[in-house]
Amino acid sequence: MTSSSAYLSDLFSLDGRTALVTGGSSGIGRAIAGALARAGARVVVVARRPEELAATAAELTDDGCRAAWVSGDLASRDGVRAAAEEAAAVFGEPDILVNSAGINLRPPLGELGEDVWDTTMAVNLEAPFLLGQRFGPGMAERGFGRIIHITSQQAHRAFVQSGAYGVSKGALESLARSQAEAWSPYGVTCNTLVPGFVMTPLNTRLSADPERVAALAARTMIGRNGLAEDFAGAAVFLASRASAYITGQSIPVDGGFSVH
Repeated sequence: MTSSSAYLSDLFSLDGRTALVTGGSSGIGRAIAGALARAGARVVVVARRPEELAATAAELTDDGCRAAWVSGDLASRDGVRAAAEEAAAVFGEPDILVNSAGINLRPPLGELGEDVWDTTMAVNLEAPFLLGQRFGPGMAERGFGRIIHITSQQAHRAFVQSGAYGVSKGALESLARSQAEAWSPYGVTCNTLVPGFVMTPLNTRLSADPERVAALAARTMIGRNGLAEDFAGAAVFLASRASAYITGQSIPVDGGFSVH
């Protein structure tokens, strides 16, 4: 190994680490799970649909990675707790927690019922809170941890009937700051990646409109909309030793969308 390769490996390698990625079977979560696994981490992906989960884990295993999956209902407290315990039993307690699972129900605010509000908050906010409560203290006790949340530009601006979704993502960024305050003195960083418009299944409603897609791309500085794989490098960075002095931050990965 050359000196530069050794340096980069030491700085960014996730060898020996264990990661839990919610929403890890599709979209941004799947891209992040793949990046962490290929950087050396043992990865457990957690989501609802067994078929997509199995396909994700199989792809990573075929690439020589260590990966497993857990099907869980992140919309209920009992479901979150059960999934957490099942995931932790696979490779051991995680060093890295990525909360990418999300639900995007956005009726007009005047028509937004309590059921949509409750489901949105349960998946987008309460599940990350409960998983943090379950794994954050253990990370702190061991002296190393990485908590990474995936939010949205709608944490910062109203956009296409943000409704409960935007509220949940804004609160999730606040949760990251609270977690950082609690656990960063013990080696646990807590940060947020903030997507702009990304071509994933979660955004099917907008991505089906070619004119809207083109207009959104024009709002970026790079000139295109985001892809799930655009989050791979940022996730590995935040999960690695390289980001040890970065915590409580919301980092846009949006091609300049938020500043244009």
